[in-house]
Amino acid sequence: MTDFETYTSIEHELEHEVQHECGVFGIYAPQPVEAAQIAYYGLYALQHRGQQGCGIVINDDGLFYEHRDLGLISQVFTPEVIGKLPMGQIAVAHTRYSSAKSDHRANCQPIIVQHIKGHTALAHNGKLTNSRELRDELELQGSIFHTTSDTEVISYLITKERLTAPSIEEALNRAMHRLKGSFSLVLMSSSKLVAARDENGIHPLCYGQCTDGTYIVASESCALEACSADFIREIEPGEIVVFSAEGVHSIKDHCNKQPKATCIFEYVYTARPDSQIDGLGVHDSRLRAGACLARRHPADADVVIGVPDSGLDAAIGFARESGIPFEIGFLKNKYIGRTFISPTQAMRQNQVRIKLNPISSAVRGKRVVMVDDSIVRGTTCKRIVSLLRHAGATEVHVRLSSPKFLNPCYYGTDIYSKENLIACKYDTEGIREYIGADSVGYLDLEDLPEIVGVKDCAGFGGSCNGYCCGCFDGVYPTELPKDTGKRPYETKLSEREAKQ
Repeated sequence: MTDFETYTSIEHELEHEVQHECGVFGIYAPQPVEAAQIAYYGLYALQHRGQQGCGIVINDDGLFYEHRDLGLISQVFTPEVIGKLPMGQIAVAHTRYSSAKSDHRANCQPIIVQHIKGHTALAHNGKLTNSRELRDELELQGSIFHTTSDTEVISYLITKERLTAPSIEEALNRAMHRLKGSFSLVLMSSSKLVAARDENGIHPLCYGQCTDGTYIVASESCALEACSADFIREIEPGEIVVFSAEGVHSIKDHCNKQPKATCIFEYVYTARPDSQIDGLGVHDSRLRAGACLARRHPADADVVIGVPDSGLDAAIGFARESGIPFEIGFLKNKYIGRTFISPTQAMRQNQVRIKLNPISSAVRGKRVVMVDDSIVRGTTCKRIVSLLRHAGATEVHVRLSSPKFLNPCYYGTDIYSKENLIACKYDTEGIREYIGADSVGYLDLEDLPEIVGVKDCAGFGGSCNGYCCGCFDGVYPTELPKDTGKRPYETKLSEREAKQ
């Protein structure tokens, strides 16, 4: 394995067991601005959505300048790289998560397509459920793909429509009739920035404006604040928003065609606590989840701690509701970057201790409630429980601020099958025994409305009440993929890389 693939494998273990989503970012300014610097700050705020690769494309008077590579934002966009990128009025940017097996520079976004009507750059968050069928159709028509990402499929569909459509936004409007599944995207042409969200609104997308008139589009509102932009509003499910010299206008041909189904996991784990989605603060939703968890699964304990980062808010909510003191129980090493590798098996076994270390004085001799957002495979949770016991905790009671993961996600979160989900292998007692805890408690499905402020619990799940809970309840807002198998060359590639 290469150093970067080894690093990615380690991060996959350390970063909570489940990886997630991507982050998209766009700029439209009335006059040329330091687009690279603005995009850098925006991507930095979205770094939690993807740590494997990133890219920025800047439009300077119709010419596209790009830089993309594997790694964290600070590693890819050094001061030297930023200094070489020009000022511009329009830019799109992306930070990417993918599995280690598809971590190649070619898959980094944004993706640029040049065609007879001009050129475009596209950054996309989500996953299409009909990507395989669309890709096969395009290849049979002569399209040549250079990546394995859905983003290139979307780019080719838009390009195909642009050959006859009067504008780039109309080309996207036509292409959206063919796109199934989840997508939040930003698209740049030589004169416009276009943003769009799938008809169910599965993943978030919003925009704001700076005092100089520059518009910012981002996956989360925290990225707007990082660029000193005032939040204007969320882009609606199915909506296309166009930013150009003529101002801002909206196309709503695809709005209200499907029930709204925002991913509930955005609130549980994916989004940053200081973001807001659909008018609800993520921090507030996690506080409610922790409080609900304390009522459903109380514990006789001395201290409540949270697993950084997404378990902290829920731990505070648990502590407030239960009256048990909250403590900072872990120190997270935030300085492990792309150069960190584990060359030996012995070092790999210590990777959790290197990234996450318990504060012994906070847990020694105490009965501890350890709050995390979820357990997926169980291996990392097991190691963390072991670390707490080694640090002197007399009891460890694990509490999860979500229901059990029982189903795959088809919309961008890295939960592809049931075979590795611990909740599909064991009941709660079996999970407790596997991870070595004194007790384990999950939220129930009926608790989910409370954390997003929905009072009526009837029929919650799938596209009901505006949220997708498919990974928990198996009810999905769209048709599922007809073919999830790998092509022969992809299977051979995976087998070859597994041997390395």
